[in-house]
Amino acid sequence: MAIVLTAVAVSFCFFASCAGDKKEIVEVTFDPETSYTRKETNVETLVSDSGFTRYKIITDTWLVFDKASEPYWYFPDAAYLEKFDTIFNVELRARADTARYYQRRGLWRLDGNVDISNADGVQFETSQLFLDQSKGICYSDSFIVVTKGEDVNTGIGFWSNMDMREYEIYNSTAGLTVEMQRHRQKTDSISTDSTNILSNHPPSDIKENK
Repeated sequence: MAIVLTAVAVSFCFFASCAGDKKEIVEVTFDPETSYTRKETNVETLVSDSGFTRYKIITDTWLVFDKASEPYWYFPDAAYLEKFDTIFNVELRARADTARYYQRRGLWRLDGNVDISNADGVQFETSQLFLDQSKGICYSDSFIVVTKGEDVNTGIGFWSNMDMREYEIYNSTAGLTVEMQRHRQKTDSISTDSTNILSNHPPSDIKENK
């Protein structure tokens, strides 16, 4: 009888051990539009395009969404950007609260407090700006302040070449002080010329991914 009891006890312990080793399977849903595939922190890096070093990026957080329908990089915690020419001269410096780079289109989108200066020291301040590498232009339909020495020009709607040394400002608000202009509604209509230029690059055609 003692032998039988011992065998039963050993058998019970074996099954109890097996039960304790069971793994719970949790199904995880991956949404490529909202789930990043790579994350980097405390970033300072150089980015190449067509074999040339084009940008320097400094940011706290860099998220890569390369499985999204429109693959992009996202910089949620502010970004500092330098753009170089083909011989590594700095063409412009930019800061923004957030930034995105749409890889297939070669399109940068800067949002928030966007502050850019070109090689001539001209400063551009706005709430949203696009830099389109493929077409070689920068543009915005937001309120913008352009400061060149003692001269301050403002408007709603903007276009320039990529180094931002040739530019046009639309819907000039020159008669108002800068502080008054900053409080104007940014939903004012864009001039016809501005609309024609921006129609090929509408900010609304970029899907917002948060």
